[in-house]
Amino acid sequence: MLESPAFPIVHPLVVRVTHWINAFAMVCMVMSGWAIYNASPIFPFRFPVWATLGGWLGGSIAWHFAAMWLLCANGLLYLAYGMASGHLQHKLLPVRARDMARDAALALRFRLPHESGKYNAVQRALYLLVLLLGVLLVASGLSIWKPVQFSWLTALFGGFDFARRVHFIAMAGVVGFVVVHLMLVLLVPRTLPPMFTGRARRGTHRIDPAHQRTRA
Repeated sequence: MLESPAFPIVHPLVVRVTHWINAFAMVCMVMSGWAIYNASPIFPFRFPVWATLGGWLGGSIAWHFAAMWLLCANGLLYLAYGMASGHLQHKLLPVRARDMARDAALALRFRLPHESGKYNAVQRALYLLVLLLGVLLVASGLSIWKPVQFSWLTALFGGFDFARRVHFIAMAGVVGFVVVHLMLVLLVPRTLPPMFTGRARRGTHRIDPAHQRTRA
């Protein structure tokens, strides 16, 4: 099929498939992780039962590890594709402090232009951050899962109890990223269809609340 110049491919098939697998696996991991946390809280609160997955501790652990292996395999596939195709370099680099400050200021005024398939400096920084948080989650999770076999890793995190806190904070960072990600989709809804079809109309879009009120 020939590519339409008005609707070019902005998200390759591999990126779309790994994106949705990652979303599914992450939701399963977070919800089952909350159930595991509830069995032995490290902070003075528990997550509501309706927000957990697994039904009981053993079931939650089974869901957590199944989702973990899926997430790791999917992440490795994405990284392999991203490095081989140049996708990571072209989409996520470079990240400069001055560009982040400029784009953050524009975003706070709702005047940051968005072009489908291209990430601004704030988005690039957030995607790199969530990738690093994913690595931290896996490392801290291994140190909790096998504290004897991976004693050196557990020691690197300052012991089992501190590793649990690191794991929790990294999880909270990922959940925060997801919340921001969903808010951006709500603000610029036309970015969602290309994650299914791969194609998007050429051009940029700017959120302008004053303009939206005038049109209304």
